[in-house]
Parts: sequence; C-alpha cells; structure tokens
Amino acid sequence: MIPEKVAAFRAQFRDKYISPRYSGVAHLLFTSVASLSVVVYCAATVRAPRAWELVTVPAAFLFANFVEWRAHRGVMHHRTPPFQLVFERHTPSHHGFYTHEAMAAESPRDYYMVLFPPVLIVFFFGLFALPVGLVLAWLTTANVARLFVATAVGYFLTYEWLHFAYHQPADGFIGRRWLVRTLRAHHTLHHDVARMQKWNFNITFPICDALFGTTFRGED
Repeated sequence: MIPEKVAAFRAQFRDKYISPRYSGVAHLLFTSVASLSVVVYCAATVRAPRAWELVTVPAAFLFANFVEWRAHRGVMHHRTPPFQLVFERHTPSHHGFYTHEAMAAESPRDYYMVLFPPVLIVFFFGLFALPVGLVLAWLTTANVARLFVATAVGYFLTYEWLHFAYHQPADGFIGRRWLVRTLRAHHTLHHDVARMQKWNFNITFPICDALFGTTFRGED
C-alpha cells in the first residue's frame, strides 16, 4: 500500500513534470546501450595490458565509489551553488516520490524519477570520462586511458541498473534476487526522511559507507 501523502505527491509530480510521451523503457534502453557501447569499445581496444596498467580498473572503481558517496552526501542532499538543480531533483523530488514505505515504481513512467536524464550520459562522457582519459593517455598510456573510461562508464551503468532494481517491486523477479534484496535494504533505510541526511549514502556497493562510518546500524 502506498501512503496517501506519497500517492498524492506522485500524482501531482507526474502531471506537472513527466510528459505523456515519456517512455521509461526507452530511457532505460538508451542508458544501457549508450553506456555499454562505450565500455565495450574501450575494453576491446586495450592491447596487451601490463600488470600495472590493469591496476587502473580497481583504482577507478574505488575512486568512483568515493565520488558517489561524497556527491550523495554533499550536493545531492545540501543545496550548494551551482548544483541547486541536483539537490532539487534528488532530495525534494526523488525522496518525495520514493519513501522507505513506498520504494517501488508503479509503472515504467515512474522510471523518470529513478534514472538520470539521458543528457547526463553525454555530460558524464564528454565532460568527465573523455577529458580525463585523454589526460591519462598523455601522462601514462593508451591502455590506462581506455581502462579508466571503461571502468568509469561501467560504474555509472552499474549505478543506474542497481538503483533501477531497488525501485522495482520487492516481490518481482528483479526484487527477489539476493544481491538486489541485500543492497535494496541498505538503500531503503536511506529513504527514511529521518535518516537520509546521515546514513547509507552509497547507492551501489556500501564500501565508503563502511570506511567513513555512515552505515546505519540501528542507532538514531
């Protein structure tokens, strides 16, 4: 059952912000295909990587996990210039649309409030992954650059897929998977308004939550 307050918020938000032409399935497919294309291309063009070059993968993964944790704890939950729109989309909108009592999307139209806007993929690749990759290619090797871009974009896609999974029905095929159930429980606690400013900021794997003491363990 969806609490009346949440149901009213969702209805108002859909009418005001989600176009009748919006397709949640197309949104998910675009994110998946675009991201996978970058990952596959970069991985396929790596040539005879040396051991030290392969360290790029775990290093980029851990760095991405920290960025996810820091951004979520920071600009996504605190109105900080010039990132006010990030805060508005996340804290009032996403947390109003999905609460710890109502985590599941009711239809593909509700994916609008789970997935990042498609333009963000262009932004993330064109203004972050690609420039950093070019700098790494100049400072190190082409293999390091390609491994970094593949890992960074792959992490972004993992974030999108896992976050999407958490907001599917808990009794559905996706929701019943062991990994989804475990990580969803972590994320659901974050969607409690009383806890969202202090606990469980990792959306993917709660590595930095464990390292920096922000995993909720029952204390208020």
